[in-house]
Amino acid sequence: MLLSLFFLGAAPSGPAPSSLPPEALGAPPLVDASPTAWSCTIDTLRAGKECVFEADAPPSKGTSADVESANIKLLKDASRALCSEAVSNARDGSPDPKLVAVCERKYADVVGRCGIEGNTPVVDSKGRFAPAARACYRALSSVLQDVQLMASVASTCCECAARSQCPGNGESCYAAVSRQQAGPTTLACMDERCHDACSMMLPPSASIPRQSPSRANSQHTDSASL
Repeated sequence: MLLSLFFLGAAPSGPAPSSLPPEALGAPPLVDASPTAWSCTIDTLRAGKECVFEADAPPSKGTSADVESANIKLLKDASRALCSEAVSNARDGSPDPKLVAVCERKYADVVGRCGIEGNTPVVDSKGRFAPAARACYRALSSVLQDVQLMASVASTCCECAARSQCPGNGESCYAAVSRQQAGPTTLACMDERCHDACSMMLPPSASIPRQSPSRANSQHTDSASL
């Protein structure tokens, strides 16, 4: 109690400092409409960050078809940079054109469903994703995360498999290897010809089914006789 009275007695007497005008507390609040650090933008999509859908997009003056077309074009234009960056970053700056093409196709499939039926712009004038684009944003983010996984664990292996002419190479290799769904023949080829490049994703060599030499020779003879 005495301590409280001491601090109260120490408070300066007289009018408030001139830096705080009397009407300050009653003044209307000032609104800062600039994007916050938590806004969902292309940058947060690129970085895979959690964010808030706080865009304030006014009703569009154009037709629904025009707005939908503009939404899809904007996202498709962004896909080229996003896919290339996702692959390059996961590979420490090394490109993989084939995986970038896979990413762009997956991205385009999602973007085709992101027009929001032309009801509103998908991104407002400040670059923030609209609340109505929440499902679209999440789907695009999922594509980029899948591609980053493919780039980090499957890209080098699939490049070697393609050079070594292993079965199951090409675009399907990325999904199969990253999900550990490659077939026995593919795994055997990777283990034999691309062991170093594929070691992270290969099961122990002893557990990979292999054709016996006699069976392989028999199949070769049968195919030759045909």
